[in-house]
Amino acid sequence: MKFLNRPIALMRFKFLFVLVWLSLSASGQQGLVFKLNESGSSYLKVTGAAQIWLRTGPFNPGSTIFGYPRSGGSDVDIRRFRIQLFGPVSERVFFYSQLGENNFNSISDRKPSFFVHDVNGEYVLVPGKLNIGAGLNGWSGPLRFSAPSVGTIMGLDAPLYQQTTNDITDQFLRKLGIFAKGKLGILDYRVMLAQPMAFQKSVQYNPVISERSEFSSAPPHWQSNAYFQLQFLDRETNLTSYTTGTYLGKKKVFNVGFGAVFQKDAMWHYASGTKDTLHSNLTELGVDVYYDVPAGQNGEAFHFYGAYANLNYGPQYLRNLNVLNPATGISNPSVINGPGRGFPAYGTGSVWYAQIGYKLRDNLIGGLSLMPYFSVQAADFEALPSLMTYYSTGFTTLINGHNSKVTFAYENRPVFFKDRTDTERLSNFICQYQIFF
Repeated sequence: MKFLNRPIALMRFKFLFVLVWLSLSASGQQGLVFKLNESGSSYLKVTGAAQIWLRTGPFNPGSTIFGYPRSGGSDVDIRRFRIQLFGPVSERVFFYSQLGENNFNSISDRKPSFFVHDVNGEYVLVPGKLNIGAGLNGWSGPLRFSAPSVGTIMGLDAPLYQQTTNDITDQFLRKLGIFAKGKLGILDYRVMLAQPMAFQKSVQYNPVISERSEFSSAPPHWQSNAYFQLQFLDRETNLTSYTTGTYLGKKKVFNVGFGAVFQKDAMWHYASGTKDTLHSNLTELGVDVYYDVPAGQNGEAFHFYGAYANLNYGPQYLRNLNVLNPATGISNPSVINGPGRGFPAYGTGSVWYAQIGYKLRDNLIGGLSLMPYFSVQAADFEALPSLMTYYSTGFTTLINGHNSKVTFAYENRPVFFKDRTDTERLSNFICQYQIFF
């Protein structure tokens, strides 16, 4: 037992012990649920999820892997692995935590450790109407999928641009802060006052100030977040901060939402032609529509989601999205997209997004059902010479609803160049298997 002298090994041993204990305690109950009182009204529940990707396609021009040029390739990736532990631990107290790992591939650091996604607690002030809480949490704005339920995504991934400060001044969308949530009639609301994390600790940290806006390295002001939904049909749960992707016909939901994020002097840049440092506010406004309903007598369902956002990060701000980056560098400095399969997804300007899907009848092929989908993100960013459009289409094979499914996706992205006004377009194919319990 000498390994127990090592702090990391001891922590992992304790974590596994807790999971085994909860599993044994849940004997005879639905799922991994540990009762905290005789009636079962107080409990702790364990859930888990894993998403594994197989991916192939070309890289952005000039991409390299540890200095070796590569024009494209195929890879096997772990997109997400999550474990949640949560529940009402007493009549008025709710506890939520989530551990996991994101984005592990063949060029990642080996033996990745779990990190804390969420840990927060909340107190019920007015049952059903007002809860207040604090901790590391996802009760943020400005749009529905600023905090998505990753286990219920319709297609391959959520619209990640809605996580507007993802891993810049937060931890994969989660923020340290105090929040309030509740329902008032058809109004579902969430508000949070967050303390931004130090930009200096982000992998995106850039200490250079230029005429192009960037996140400030100065001690940050607090950040205000809000998102409101008018729920006209079935009411959605707000037990956790994570919003459902699609209900697969299990609910009839029609929501209109609107939200905002504001942080004073979050950004800085040099005044044009001088070395005078100017600060600007981070201001984000969004509005969206969510429609997810049954569409037949045999399990058919229709899904639509549309959103508009006005994002102001300061003059000429631009940032790429590069999920599971398969490359480590780039030899062509004129490529705005950066290495691998990145594309400009965040910036000062306007962003439109829409996704549509249709679940075919149950038992379409044996015990399986299919859900084809299509999504598009279009952005008019100050820093780009033309409109940015990104497409994704494919279908999900539902083996056991969201608990076991395979998604086949085709994605198409633009490639922008600093010295050109035209763009190139590149595509890639992804197959994802998801298991969720």
